[in-house]
Amino acid sequence: MLTEDKANRVHNSGAIPAVMECSFRAMHTKCDKRPPFEIVMFPETDELSNIISDTVKVVFKRRLVDRVLRLWTEMARGQGFPRRDQIEPSKLGVDWRNCLVIAVQSPVQLSYLVAVGENLSFTHCPADSLEGVLLSHVPQVLSQRRCLMIEGRARLREVGIVYRSALYPLSGDGIAIDHVLAAASYRPLRENEHLRTPLVRTKWL
Repeated sequence: MLTEDKANRVHNSGAIPAVMECSFRAMHTKCDKRPPFEIVMFPETDELSNIISDTVKVVFKRRLVDRVLRLWTEMARGQGFPRRDQIEPSKLGVDWRNCLVIAVQSPVQLSYLVAVGENLSFTHCPADSLEGVLLSHVPQVLSQRRCLMIEGRARLREVGIVYRSALYPLSGDGIAIDHVLAAASYRPLRENEHLRTPLVRTKWL
């Protein structure tokens, strides 16, 4: 309690009691009474939400399919689709290891691989292989003329995997799609995941 005697001493010394100082500051800014270490370790909810939001944006930008889509979009600007020679391994950098290029044929079932990154090398093409899955979705890309993301389970070098991939149409004249670029990241199946369980999801980009 601030008695008259204490008030006089405060007045004479020119000091402002902590409670009064906090109340004064609260009129202009939010007064946080927590110790400094708590403020640093446990920020306010709004600040924490911003941190989480920024982190999500960074993670999104780090995804392989999004990095390749960004390059594809830049190369396609003003011409419909990028040309195959615009999507070179040198421009994709290390991401090229997880990419391949499909030459589109007529009929589309005759389409084949013309370039394969080292992380996507294949020895055969059964229906449930990653190569087989990517080739099976080429007709959708040709008909819709859009980039397509594909997620699911497949085989790679006889190993069951969970993958996220995308197909990006390419064209020499900006109209007819003559090649399709594919990018795919993957990991081995965990013990509780089974390849025999059907799982394929697609999304237009």
